[in-house]
Amino acid sequence: MKINPMKLMQLRGMEDQVKNSHPKLEPFFAAATAAVDEGTVVDVKMTTSAGETLRTNICVSADDMEMIRKLKEAVE
Repeated sequence: MKINPMKLMQLRGMEDQVKNSHPKLEPFFAAATAAVDEGTVVDVKMTTSAGETLRTNICVSADDMEMIRKLKEAVE
């Protein structure tokens, strides 16, 4: 996966808009990243505007934890 630095900078510029529109999102992610460890099951469910439900889950591995650690470092 390639990351485009310019696109990443554009997203940073939208940070306040997301925080204002979805005030519960940042505290959720902060709590989730503090609580996640190897063996944690992350379950994601989405319901579209048409009522279709999409759902998946993963069990967090040691490799996933390394990626999470690096992401934390990148956003600090």
